[in-house]
Amino acid sequence: MKNMVVESVAKINIGLNVVRKRVDGFHDLETIFVPLMLSDIITFQKANKLRFESNSELLNDESNNLIIKAIRMLEEESKTKLLFNVNLEKNIPVGGGLGGGSSNAATTLKAINKQMELGISFQKLSKLALTLGSDVPYFLNPVPSYAESRGEKLFPINLEIPYPILLVNAGIKIETGWAFSKIKPSLPSIHLKDFISSGLPDFDVLRSNMKNDFEEIVFNEYPVLKKIKEELYKLGAQFALMSGTGSTIFGIFSNLQKAYWAEDYFKQNYFTFLNNPFYKSSIT
Repeated sequence: MKNMVVESVAKINIGLNVVRKRVDGFHDLETIFVPLMLSDIITFQKANKLRFESNSELLNDESNNLIIKAIRMLEEESKTKLLFNVNLEKNIPVGGGLGGGSSNAATTLKAINKQMELGISFQKLSKLALTLGSDVPYFLNPVPSYAESRGEKLFPINLEIPYPILLVNAGIKIETGWAFSKIKPSLPSIHLKDFISSGLPDFDVLRSNMKNDFEEIVFNEYPVLKKIKEELYKLGAQFALMSGTGSTIFGIFSNLQKAYWAEDYFKQNYFTFLNNPFYKSSIT
C-alpha cells in the first residue's frame, strides 16, 4: 500500500454534567461533542516491524500510546499482523481536554480497518474503541453529537456554531483519572439533551445555564485557568468554558475581529488555535 496519511480531529465539550458514579467504577455523564478544525496528522507506512515516532516526547512511551494499543487490538481481532512505521504529528495539546489521544486511537482503528480491508464492522470497532477510552467511540464519526452513559452513547444533532471559537491552552496536562477522582456527581437542573434540542441557544442562555462540572475542581488546583476564562470574557467572548476535564479553555466570539484580538493577546504566553467557521475543513 502507499503511505496512508489521515487527519485526527480535536473536539470541545459544550457543557459537561457528571450525573452519577456507576457500580463498575465509571461515571454516567451527559455532554455535547463538537468537532474542531484542529487536528493531528498520522502517517502509516508499511514496514517489517511496528515502529512509532512523534514530535511529542510525551507520547513516545509505548505503554501510554493509544495508537499502538489500537493497532494491537486490530491485530488480535483480525488475526492479521499489522506492521507499520507510524508517525504522529501532534498539534492537539496533550492532556488538554480536546480528545487528542482518543481521536488518534479511533482514527487508527478506522483507517487501518479500511485500508487493510480487515472487514471489522462499525459496531465491533465501537466496542474496541470503548475499551481504549470512554470518548474514543465518538471519534469514529466525529460530528456534533449529544452523548450520555460514559460518553459512548451518541446521538448526532443538528448543531452548527457559526462563530469563531478560540482555544487557549496553558500547557498544563490534566490527568483524567485525577479529575474524576475528585468529582461529586449530581443531577443537573437542566439536561443538555433538552437544553439544546432546538439548536444553539443565545449567548445569555448559554452563560446562565451551561456548565462543566470539572471547572471548580480544576480551577481550584490551577487558578491560571480560571483567570484565562475571565480574560476571555473581558476580551469580548460571548461564552467561555473549559473543555472536558481540562485544561483548554475555549471562548465563542460574536465576530472574527474580536477573536483575532483575543488570540493576539493570549498567544504571547499560551498555545492558541482559532477555529474559524469561515474556512471549511478538508476533513471528511
